[in-house]
Amino acid sequence: MRYALVGALLAFSAGGQQPLTLREAVALALETHPLVAAARERVAGAEGLRRQSALRPNPTFSFQGENIRFNGPPAFPYWNATDTFAFVSQTFETAGKRDRRVEAAAAALVRAELEVELLRRQIAARVKQAYWAAAGSRRTLEVLLETAATFELTVRYHEVRVREGAMAEADLLRVRLEGERIALAAASAALEADRARVSLFREMGQSSIPASATYEPIELDDAPPLGIEPEKALRERIELKLARAAVEQAEANYRLQLAAARPDLTTVVGFKRTEGLNTVLAGFQFDIPLRNRNQGNIAAAAAAVQAARAELASAENVVRAEVAAAARDYEVRRSQILGSLRPMMAEAAESARIAQAAYREGGWDLLRLLDAERLRLETELLYVRALTEFRQSAAALEAALGLAP
Repeated sequence: MRYALVGALLAFSAGGQQPLTLREAVALALETHPLVAAARERVAGAEGLRRQSALRPNPTFSFQGENIRFNGPPAFPYWNATDTFAFVSQTFETAGKRDRRVEAAAAALVRAELEVELLRRQIAARVKQAYWAAAGSRRTLEVLLETAATFELTVRYHEVRVREGAMAEADLLRVRLEGERIALAAASAALEADRARVSLFREMGQSSIPASATYEPIELDDAPPLGIEPEKALRERIELKLARAAVEQAEANYRLQLAAARPDLTTVVGFKRTEGLNTVLAGFQFDIPLRNRNQGNIAAAAAAVQAARAELASAENVVRAEVAAAARDYEVRRSQILGSLRPMMAEAAESARIAQAAYREGGWDLLRLLDAERLRLETELLYVRALTEFRQSAAALEAALGLAP
């Protein structure tokens, strides 16, 4: 049963694989993710509003007749007894309202474009995290499958020794139990690798998920320290650019509300016919700002400016903290891999090799052999997990520094 399970896992590991690099995964997500497409449509909407904001008010044509009646004495001469008006009115915006409106709409467009870029970077960051989680899960499965295949040879060796009468059957049972434990661990790792693969393609926004996939190796030749420039992150992080754009949009809206407090001027020019006489009609009108001087909207816009500035200051503090935390996490994990885990891997592998040789020569008992093999496997799995977390830490640091995907 154990061997059938291991064989099935090996078939799962080898069949139907689709090579996928990190760069390809990120590029595919940014190109096809539905959320990115929705954000681009919002930019198109903001562009439409910007164009609309630049348009001037339309003129108004009016036609009316007065003193009209349809019957009764005396006779009613329509063209001489009625007053007829035909005139055009045009509103002229004052206080630079059009420019202020265009300015506010342009700020909204910039903000919408930055929101698209922020979404792209957030998706890229999530895809990177999910990618390395999937790659790590895959590598864990491979380690367990390799160990299970190797341990199967150990089981067969003990079966031969028992048949020859050179070993107690109780020792064979211990070896078989250890083999079953490894096979079950491999089965659990296969399920985890499957979940990680599904999670990766979900983060990529894909509607179809392949049955299997291969990834870049998580092992690395070196892990160089990254140059950390917190001030550069303050310039490059899209979150801060977006917060600054929000301040500019709030300030533009405040200026627009100040301009809106000034009344517009409407002029009227037209034609009037009274008692058969044709005359010219002209005039103008404007609101008298006695009660409504837009003071409520001005106060709300001023409060929005202060809120946007406070949010910008908060965002700057958050970015500084994120950069410091991400840099610390990266350096600690780098030090663990280079300073501790790699030597531990070599020592555990050497210990297992010595235990195998000594056991075959009769110098060690079975329990010491199993302990050495278990320690080697646990150390290798710990190394794989550390590599996975280091890769994710590097991706998190890139995101904290505002590096483009």
